[in-house]
Amino acid sequence: MRSSTTSSFAWGSAETKFFFALTPEHILHAAETFGVRCTGRCIPLNSMENRVFEVEVEGADDDSADLSQTRRVIKFYRPGRWTKAQILDEHRFLFDLDEAGLTVIAPTRDTDGESLRVMDSGIFYALFPRVAGRNADEFSDAQLKQIGRLLARLHNVGATRKNNERLSLTVKTYGLENLEYLYDSGILPDDIADDYADVVEDICAWTEPLLAAAHQQRIHGDCHLGNLLWRADLPFLVDFDDTVSGPCVQDIWLLAPGRDKEAGRQREILLTAYTSMRAFDRAELALTEPLRALRYVHFSAWTAKRWQDPAFPRAFPHFTDRNYWRDQLLDLRECYDLMRQA
Repeated sequence: MRSSTTSSFAWGSAETKFFFALTPEHILHAAETFGVRCTGRCIPLNSMENRVFEVEVEGADDDSADLSQTRRVIKFYRPGRWTKAQILDEHRFLFDLDEAGLTVIAPTRDTDGESLRVMDSGIFYALFPRVAGRNADEFSDAQLKQIGRLLARLHNVGATRKNNERLSLTVKTYGLENLEYLYDSGILPDDIADDYADVVEDICAWTEPLLAAAHQQRIHGDCHLGNLLWRADLPFLVDFDDTVSGPCVQDIWLLAPGRDKEAGRQREILLTAYTSMRAFDRAELALTEPLRALRYVHFSAWTAKRWQDPAFPRAFPHFTDRNYWRDQLLDLRECYDLMRQA
């Protein structure tokens, strides 16, 4: 794995160039293939991974205070990342959750029942209802209870069907393959690379039997505070782009990620509400630090693979600095120390 060759630092850059061809006329035409008629209004929305736009549609009361009646959101998936079958697995999960009455935002089906289309350039896209909401800076105890019950219901639905094509959260997919990419890319500073690789390999060796023993099923996979929207005092789970097969604790620790006493208290409130609707094996909590460490590695590789997308150097200006990687190494060592102390 620790080759001295330097592989291409970009991933999907040849395909990503097609993002720059997403002019308003292409975006509006794509939206109209789902049977709506656009007014011409088109607004870009924040998204690092994909390209997402809000479009205004005809056929509703333009004076309505509820913008969901006149707006839709169209999502263009980053080329080269997911296959059609993998995206359809994401959509199938959302449809299952929506049919079970959960507050999620499922994609729109066209008249043939299809939820995914592809442009001539090969970019997949989907249309979604527009649901306005707000992110909470922190959760109240009452909100934590709501979230706990929502997660339990999500995992109950997730357990009813297997993913056919999505990734499984393993030390290989989130750890070793990402380490190999980072090591071969040349992004790791020379004086840090081997120490970084050593600690990631140690973490993966420690984590592998724990993950192997944990129940794996469909989960959100990226269930952090920013992926919860609050609307009329109800939490909506959004952005299932990273849905995987993995342990349920992945969705739990991300919503109470701290290590201090307050984070522990919040996690207990969430779990108490969760277990009122679904059993939870508390042995999975031992995966919190291993999953945190794998997330560090996964995030670094995710950024490295997209570095030729101009949005990424602007968003992460210190990514190529030695200090960034020194801090990453220290964070990983801290995780490993805590794992062995647990």
